[in-house]
Parts: sequence; C-alpha cells; structure tokens
Amino acid sequence: MTPRKRRRAPPAEPEYVPGQLLDWRDGRHWSTRELPCRYCGFPTHLRDSRMKPAHKVCAEDALALRAAEAQAAYHQRGTL
Repeated sequence: MTPRKRRRAPPAEPEYVPGQLLDWRDGRHWSTRELPCRYCGFPTHLRDSRMKPAHKVCAEDALALRAAEAQAAYHQRGTL
C-alpha cells in the first residue's frame, strides 16, 4: 500500500499594509537632490532600487498593483 500525501492548504493571502513591504533604511535610497516621484509627481529625496525618484509608499502601491495584475492574469489564463 502506498502512503497517502496530505494536501496542503493554500497559503493565506497576506494583507497589504502600506509601509511594510519595502525596506529602504539603507542610505543609498536617499539623495540630496529632490526630484519628482515617478508615480505621483510630487518631489521626493528617495530613490528606488534603480535610482529613480520614488516615494516608498508609491513604490509599494505599484508593486502591489503589479502583483494583483499578475495574479489575475494567472487565474484567467492559468499561466503567467
């Protein structure tokens, strides 16, 4: 007799809480020059990982939106 495999429950959907997705404590995310955010257009000293001006919350919202779009596409087509 072959052993049965237990089905794992799908992981719980983590709730998105602004400010908890990205860690920008490193000094490389700060610039002395203020430029408009690439997402909202308001001035910011912060830089994302590609050194483009972006507020942390704006970047997190954009990442959450991309993840939701990818998830919707996956569920609709069954593949990315």
